[in-house]
Amino acid sequence: MNLRGCILILTAAVMWSLIGPVSKFPLEQGIPPLENAFWRALIAWILFAVHAYRMRALKIAVKDIPFVVCFGIVGVTVFYGSYQLAVHGVGAALASVLLYTAPAWVAFMSWLFLGEKMGPIKLCALSMTILGVVCVSLGPQIFGTGKELTFTWFGLLCGLTSGFTYALYYIFGKTFFARYSTPTIFLYALPIGALGLLPFFEFHHKTPTSWICIITLAIVCTYGAYTVYYAGLKWLEATTASVIATLEPVVAALLAWWWWNESFDWTGYFGSLLIISAVLLIVMEGRITSRVLSPQTETT
Repeated sequence: MNLRGCILILTAAVMWSLIGPVSKFPLEQGIPPLENAFWRALIAWILFAVHAYRMRALKIAVKDIPFVVCFGIVGVTVFYGSYQLAVHGVGAALASVLLYTAPAWVAFMSWLFLGEKMGPIKLCALSMTILGVVCVSLGPQIFGTGKELTFTWFGLLCGLTSGFTYALYYIFGKTFFARYSTPTIFLYALPIGALGLLPFFEFHHKTPTSWICIITLAIVCTYGAYTVYYAGLKWLEATTASVIATLEPVVAALLAWWWWNESFDWTGYFGSLLIISAVLLIVMEGRITSRVLSPQTETT
């Protein structure tokens, strides 16, 4: 395993883990969640635009314009917006855990739309994800742990929506991303996504702290994280990178506990463990299957 690649992917995971905990600072100061998402997209767009210009990678084919528009709406407007609404509604820690239902959504949609097989490992991971979501959301009620629910059902739905729309990055990647560099894609998708958010919020006065956090979301958690992550992929396999990136919800939960005193009861931690374990099962499926089949291959 390449050390440089590991460090880059770990860095990206830590950068992404900051999204929820950092977002709570402007949210606590009265900034609407969707305004957070808007500024994150707009400021990051400036950085990606400069990057794309320096790479001389500004052009996209006319036939791909509908894909860009669709990705801008789904992958930026809905994804960025739903994640911010989730942080506001269920807290930074739970929002990050719900985001990581994405691999289960990927497995389901790949089976539904791309014709990929839904084998026993994927079915097991999908079941673990569903059980994990039930534990982190309904655990106190089901098991009578005595801890009151501290989230809104709308926030929970937004968290699951963020996971679903994040999973669509994989579907877009199969059909569209391979033809363009990351800066080129975000050069066009981010302003479309930002414009899609505009009708749904009013601008509020922001303190210096709010601006610092919003700029951090754009520079560190968006432009920086994507740039570092794709740099890491040059040194590591995508499967290995995906496994390392599961550090994100762990770090996010620790930061949410440290900065905002957010915590789960035992059912929440058990559910989080189930979801993260399901992620690892899905991304490691190929290696697990090959190891199971290899002894049989050798004996035939």
